[in-house]
Amino acid sequence: MTDKIALHYIDEALLVAEKPAGLLSVPGRLAENQDCVVSRLQLDYADALTVHRLDQVTSGLMLYARGKPVQIALSKQFEQRQVSKRYEALVQGLVEGEAGEINLPLICDWPNRPKQMVSFELGKPSLTRWRVLARDTAAQTTRLELEPVTGRSHQLRLHLASIGHPIVGDVMYDAQPALRVCLHARRLELVHPLTGVALAFVSECPF
Repeated sequence: MTDKIALHYIDEALLVAEKPAGLLSVPGRLAENQDCVVSRLQLDYADALTVHRLDQVTSGLMLYARGKPVQIALSKQFEQRQVSKRYEALVQGLVEGEAGEINLPLICDWPNRPKQMVSFELGKPSLTRWRVLARDTAAQTTRLELEPVTGRSHQLRLHLASIGHPIVGDVMYDAQPALRVCLHARRLELVHPLTGVALAFVSECPF
């Protein structure tokens, strides 16, 4: 028995779902990787279609279209950066400053895929904005709000590791092991493709 995916919102056009950490967003190539958020949603909502993805290790808000026309409309909002996303992360070390940007071009590290790497020669432009929410001097960690201006694979994870502050639990990018990778898609804002109404959703951070 697979657990149902919790929903924040549902209407005739779209679903906003809560992705648990550790579950794939979409099915993988191998038979054992077919269980995922969209396949569980489609058990109840056969017309649910993927619009964007979160890494398997990441939890939080995901948007799904109901039917192809809405999928095209929502995908266009993502491409034109009209969808606002905010993440919360717990990172190793005490980050200096209160806010800033990480602007490092990224590309897949093919021999080590799915790992990504910084490449000034071949990488695609990638920009992350961050601001400090809290520091824990005893634990030597910093809680950040993150805004991925671009949407590259593993962007937040690699950008933070590249400045010496890997996300807690992200051993792929040289963090110490933890119960989970502490990255959560906390806020999602978009324009409803049918009504034109602005929608905003918040998911409380679980770590």
